[in-house]
Amino acid sequence: MPLILFVFGLIAGSFLSAYTYRAPLGKSVKKGRSICPHCKKKISWYDNIPLLSFLLLKGKCRNCKKKISFRYPLIESTTAVGFVGVYYLLSSCRITSPSLICDWKIRLGPIAPLFFLLIFLILLAIFIIDVEKKVILDELSFAGLALVFFVLLSIHPSDLFIHLVSGFGAALFLLLIHILTSGKGMGLGDVKLALFFGTLVGWPLVVVWLFVAFLTGAGIGTILLLGRKIAFGKHIAFGPFLVLALIITLIWGERLLNLFLMGL
Repeated sequence: MPLILFVFGLIAGSFLSAYTYRAPLGKSVKKGRSICPHCKKKISWYDNIPLLSFLLLKGKCRNCKKKISFRYPLIESTTAVGFVGVYYLLSSCRITSPSLICDWKIRLGPIAPLFFLLIFLILLAIFIIDVEKKVILDELSFAGLALVFFVLLSIHPSDLFIHLVSGFGAALFLLLIHILTSGKGMGLGDVKLALFFGTLVGWPLVVVWLFVAFLTGAGIGTILLLGRKIAFGKHIAFGPFLVLALIITLIWGERLLNLFLMGL
């Protein structure tokens, strides 16, 4: 199963690499085959096999011999590893496992792997686009929200209200920061993303997620400032920190919450 998921992850990663490049430019992934950005020649199917073609061609275009961007094999391999990681995370769940991802597995039953693979793809797309373009696409945030909403409505409608309240509460919190800082401290894309993520984690882990996001954002921002990688006052994409904090919350959120409550 891990090997099968790795192969499917490479295929999904190939689609994701094209989507994350084209979508911010307003281009559809359905139209037109991939082309070399240097010589503009269409890439043949046998030169477009995820990861394998990059290795066989030694990272160069067959036609013009110019280097192929490393982002493509990186996204493909990351997606493949992520698919396997989701499998092992779900496989390690036990009835008494104190983690949100295991709680979701119990709720979802046999559809849990598919649900979390789709969530992972959305998270990775958000992360890549925000890092590269500093924008969070509404279609990704609302697709994730719709997925969580309909899954909860279908399998656990009694929990839907509190999850939606958590999502709207998180979005309202970030919206207030956006208003108070005139958009400099938080973008509207982050606000919409909070609606999706807050609905996914629910109460009270939405508080843990926000705390971890701001903590990691402040920590990494300080490191970048000290290392002179960014200038003071320069905008930093906050979406990646929201994504990383969500992953941490899904896996260790309940443990962090318990530690906090013990400290009180």
